Amino acid sequence: MVSKFPAKATAAFCLITAGCFSSQANLLPFSDSPVSQGILRSSRAICTVAITVADYKYSLYGLPNDCDEYRRLLSEVHLRSAKRLLKLCEINKGFYVKAGQFVSSLRQIPKEYSLTLSSLQDQVVPYDFKVIKEVLVSNLGQDPSELFTWFNEQPIAAASIAQVHHAMLKDHQEVAIKVQYPGIEKKMKLDTRIMYSLSEFVAWFFPEFRFRWLVSEFTEAISLELDFVQEARNFETMSNNFRNNKVVRIPRIFWDLTTNQVLTMQFCHGHKVDDVVFLKGMKINPEKVAKKLLEVFAEMIFVHGFLHGDPHPGNILVSIEGQGGFSLVLLDHGICKKLDEVFRLEYCQLWKALILLDSRKIQHLAERFGVGKYYRYLPIIFSGRTIDSKSGIGKGMLVEEQKKLKQHLKALKMEDISSFMESLPSNFLIILRTDELLRSTVSKLGASKWVRLLTYGKYASLGLSPKSNPCSGLTSFALYTRLIGNIEYILLRLTIGKGFSSPKF
Repeated sequence: MVSKFPAKATAAFCLITAGCFSSQANLLPFSDSPVSQGILRSSRAICTVAITVADYKYSLYGLPNDCDEYRRLLSEVHLRSAKRLLKLCEINKGFYVKAGQFVSSLRQIPKEYSLTLSSLQDQVVPYDFKVIKEVLVSNLGQDPSELFTWFNEQPIAAASIAQVHHAMLKDHQEVAIKVQYPGIEKKMKLDTRIMYSLSEFVAWFFPEFRFRWLVSEFTEAISLELDFVQEARNFETMSNNFRNNKVVRIPRIFWDLTTNQVLTMQFCHGHKVDDVVFLKGMKINPEKVAKKLLEVFAEMIFVHGFLHGDPHPGNILVSIEGQGGFSLVLLDHGICKKLDEVFRLEYCQLWKALILLDSRKIQHLAERFGVGKYYRYLPIIFSGRTIDSKSGIGKGMLVEEQKKLKQHLKALKMEDISSFMESLPSNFLIILRTDELLRSTVSKLGASKWVRLLTYGKYASLGLSPKSNPCSGLTSFALYTRLIGNIEYILLRLTIGKGFSSPKF
């Protein structure tokens, strides 16, 4: 079998052989020391990637990539490989689970991977409280019984790097305490180093499959999440940005009980934002919640330039307190990104151009973002239309447009996707991931695509007003910029609104 492989496939076979030898480490009596566990986790990863590389090379060998048989087999290999990665993440736990969750939230990977790895969202096992108590004592200097009236030893939430406990301070204030798992930073450095190496292996065997950008983004996100003091600052920045917004609630930070490994914040009651049964039971319109959610994140991106980059449903609660019948509680500010001001303004321009299908402007901005070669795909990614679409925004594509789009997508190679993702600025990548998570939630809440597009158009116009910020206070300048933004929004809506019936909330 090896003799008919080209050189790189033969190398892949050698790697899989080495991987299989390394997999024997699973049978050895390793200790629980960090070094031993690191070797064991790494050996599993090497073995999994080696088998996957060989599977792709052998299964697709000799087939032209523009034939139906190639595409059918490629989908089968994608699914097998995704299941292998799922098993690896489940066994290695920790950052591998986090990496799997991160990958599953991206639209830019094959659907076989995103669908398979999405099951990792609910597979985090919490640490024993004895371990958590040691972290609390070493960071806060006292036993929990001395600091709190009561402390629930059962976590109310558990993630890959920390878990959250409910407690009450001596002055009877309810708090949520996020405690980082011990030794997690060392594991992160080892695991991400292995991930970098494996991404280089894959790129060597498959030049068209380059995922270093993905590992880089994941590593940056994890590094941000490990610094609880910075996360606490992010809470306060977000709170300041939305201080005049009655819909948004940001928990207050208790700085005297916050360190790099322990974050203590105000406890806020609520249900996950996508809990439609709860919303309907409380007479809250899910579509109204979706609209407010989109407005909040659109304001972050287009106006504030400071983005909460992990808006999965567990990080956003709906509380029955607040004006209008509910409020949105934003939790977990570990992955926050300060957008470059030039980028923010150009991204506002891009969205106006996307909505109005200004192809010249889209091409110009794509060149500014470093992806000029792929400018025709930006409307497809963000608004679901081709760049020469004749249908109104929010409407389905015409039959001719659908055929043309299929032809474009068939001609699109993995090399193109890799080049596109490598070329994008870091700011763009976090927005893409955030937008995908929001789309999923908004869809569950039953809101139409039109709501998202029109909301983004409105806030893109607001963001282009002279240093606008609709929540920066009721000064004459703030009122002026809000007025300008609303006028542009009205003009934009008049331009694109023909054929639409506005949803009623």
